[in-house]
Amino acid sequence: MGASMHPGIGANPFEGGVAFRVWAPFADQVCVAGTFNDWNDSATPLTSEGNGVWSADIGAARIGDQYKFVLRGKFIQDKLLKNDPYARSLTNSAGNSIIADEDFDWTSSDYRTPAWNEMVIYELHVGSFLFDPTNRGGRGDFETVITKLDYLVDLGINVIQLLPSDEFPGDISMGYNPSYIFAIEESYGGPNGLRRLVDAAHHRGIAVIFDVVYNHLGPSDLDLWQFDGWSENGGGGIYFYNDWRKQTPWGDTRPDYGRGEVRQYIRDNALRFLEQRACDGLRFDATGWIRNVRGNDNDPGADLPAGWNLLQWIHTEIRARQPWKITIAEDMHDNEWITKSVGESGAGFAAQWGASFMHRLRDTLAAPDDSDRDIGALAALIGQRYNSDAFQRVVYTESHDEVAESNGNKRVPEIIWPGKADSYASQKRSTLGAALVFTAPGIPMIFMGQEFLESGAWSDARELDWSKAARFAGIRALYRDLIRLRRNWFDNSAGLKGQFVNVHHVNDADKVLAFHRWDRGGPGDDVVVLMNFAARTYDRYRIGLPRSGVWRVRLNSDWNGYSPIFGNHPSFDVAADGAGRDGMACSGSLGLGAYSALILSQDR
Repeated sequence: MGASMHPGIGANPFEGGVAFRVWAPFADQVCVAGTFNDWNDSATPLTSEGNGVWSADIGAARIGDQYKFVLRGKFIQDKLLKNDPYARSLTNSAGNSIIADEDFDWTSSDYRTPAWNEMVIYELHVGSFLFDPTNRGGRGDFETVITKLDYLVDLGINVIQLLPSDEFPGDISMGYNPSYIFAIEESYGGPNGLRRLVDAAHHRGIAVIFDVVYNHLGPSDLDLWQFDGWSENGGGGIYFYNDWRKQTPWGDTRPDYGRGEVRQYIRDNALRFLEQRACDGLRFDATGWIRNVRGNDNDPGADLPAGWNLLQWIHTEIRARQPWKITIAEDMHDNEWITKSVGESGAGFAAQWGASFMHRLRDTLAAPDDSDRDIGALAALIGQRYNSDAFQRVVYTESHDEVAESNGNKRVPEIIWPGKADSYASQKRSTLGAALVFTAPGIPMIFMGQEFLESGAWSDARELDWSKAARFAGIRALYRDLIRLRRNWFDNSAGLKGQFVNVHHVNDADKVLAFHRWDRGGPGDDVVVLMNFAARTYDRYRIGLPRSGVWRVRLNSDWNGYSPIFGNHPSFDVAADGAGRDGMACSGSLGLGAYSALILSQDR
């Protein structure tokens, strides 16, 4: 039997059989065993292609068959049975590879990914988003997410960002311990389950971003470990660094970014999600640990130039093939080089999570005493941007990391008043934070359940408390109204999609700030946001306004329609007068509730 005549690595069906190909440079013999040959571990040998790669075309193999590679060699005592590193599907993380059906009947071919300045991201974890007691294990899967897409459409969401859903050990995990990055978690519905979710989301105008983990792998149920028997220093063998560079906070399983076949493995994986699975973007986990052994800036002795170069290569490929698709880095250092283009020697990401903004805003909201809120420091971060581009930053108060029980973290309403997340203070200040997320420059993101005041800490083992969606329907309506203004739903808030901001009013003594957002400027475009981070109310609070004429209150977060315990302090449309203020040509006075936000604009 000769080498395969068909391209591709892994198990690739063709008319009349399946082409198998695997990289195992230290093996002396490789066979494939599976249901198609009664699991005979030597009856179906692969042929060496002379470069560490082994392959063969197997006519008896078919889609749906299970299989494993059988490796023998000088570093192997007897034999190793290994799952396919490129397996698209597995029975489970400790089971067998499955020859996957790559055909899918896409029905949303006219879908277009939203422009980055129009995106509103909803981060969700498939397994704990919504349980289905009738499915295996009674937990969430891609189908349960599909049942809630119309709910997300009503909320105004146009992007969902899935926590990692590649094959992980067991059925309960946050997903940041991937065993097989090409396989999709079987308990969620496998690769075509993901495709069904993407297709259904696209039908509703919702983009799908997939979270990828390339800073480490596993560490458990990891057949890549010492894949063909070879290793050094007790390391992981051909797919991993085998020296001090292997160390990460999650195990000594950092991929060897300098080895060509490993680089190809990661690059192929990124493109598969975008091209074969039609995802609209990728969120890269913990990129600091791809570019530096210790995840640091300004630590040249621990830098990983090969990791940086790998990120550049992946982005060069994406920009050449599908430039409208977004990549987002979780780097958490506010490092502009992450979102500089490859041509400028940057990593090439389109956007990165805004760490300083998030931490400052959470601290501001959580401070128990109004006097402890540093409004000047918060104001300084509203206009933060990377490389002069407002939309290179993702802004948020809650993410899976910031609310995870396993990290010792909690939801924003919970940190405001532990044990009383439904209190006045928790409701008011958490929604004030949301108002800033949706009006500050950047791509806004919320974490699942945030829109209905989910409390406590998030656990991947517990379902969201969907009863709160009805109990706090007003809070959900406030999020919906904020999102609609952010997306210029009514053609009167276009400035919230624009690049420009001027934080023109900062009153640290009274804990009040105001800022002006615009794109092209003018009625229907200019937006002024007034925010009160203290318990005091005002009947007449004067701020500068960009021009004369009537400024309409598009949203008053103190309205008691959002919550019966809100103050409902009146804030009426105001006619700007010629008294300049805050560097503006005009000004006006408005009523302002405690811990409240007002959003103003003019009719076209």
